Amino acid sequence: MASTDDLSKSNVSKEEKDKLVAEIIRYVLFKTRQSNGCPIKREELTKLITKSYHHRSLPALIINEASEKLSSIFGYEMKELQRSRPSSNRQSRASQQSFADSKSYILKSKLPPDIYKKYVEDKETSHISGLTFAVISIIHLAGGKIPEENFWHHLRRMGFSENDENHAVFGNTKQTLDTLVQQRFIQKEKVNGAEGNVFIYELAERALEASVYEKLKDYIAEILKKDAGAAEEDE
Repeated sequence: MASTDDLSKSNVSKEEKDKLVAEIIRYVLFKTRQSNGCPIKREELTKLITKSYHHRSLPALIINEASEKLSSIFGYEMKELQRSRPSSNRQSRASQQSFADSKSYILKSKLPPDIYKKYVEDKETSHISGLTFAVISIIHLAGGKIPEENFWHHLRRMGFSENDENHAVFGNTKQTLDTLVQQRFIQKEKVNGAEGNVFIYELAERALEASVYEKLKDYIAEILKKDAGAAEEDE
């Protein structure tokens, strides 16, 4: 919580501070729902605050308190993402700095997984979660990055064509993958190869979280176990 001393330095009353905190909370909740969980740039939140107040330290105070209230009242962690720089892209120092400065936030439920699944999880979007996990698994098993042609080769084996604009479950398949890029599970970059420019898919920051990585290892281990069991039965 912002102290009285902090507020006085910013020339903001407690009432004004509370109003700003509420505005940030409303914006984060609405934008998360509207954008299907895409990260919210810190710059967006800062602009909401600085459109009327110009003290340098105020955005950090307001965003921190909004984060605390989202946790204590709504049960969400407002997690900060540090945008990762594609390993395949050699960039200038200025470009590297722009990646470091590109902070954003996502909301993560603090409920236990079983409670979340029973009372909160949207069953109508479970197919997207399944696809996300499959996509992350493909890229992970390829070493963290994979050429676009090889990537689509694996997806086609799952019945997922790059030319399908009316998939029975996912609709436009390319747009569905673009959503995973926007949500920062994967990233797509153009690189110069021996045969010209090619696109590379690699894991982005949300796919590199420890919690996701542990689930991924368990998922892959389970598949390998089933494959081994099936092989033994065939023998």
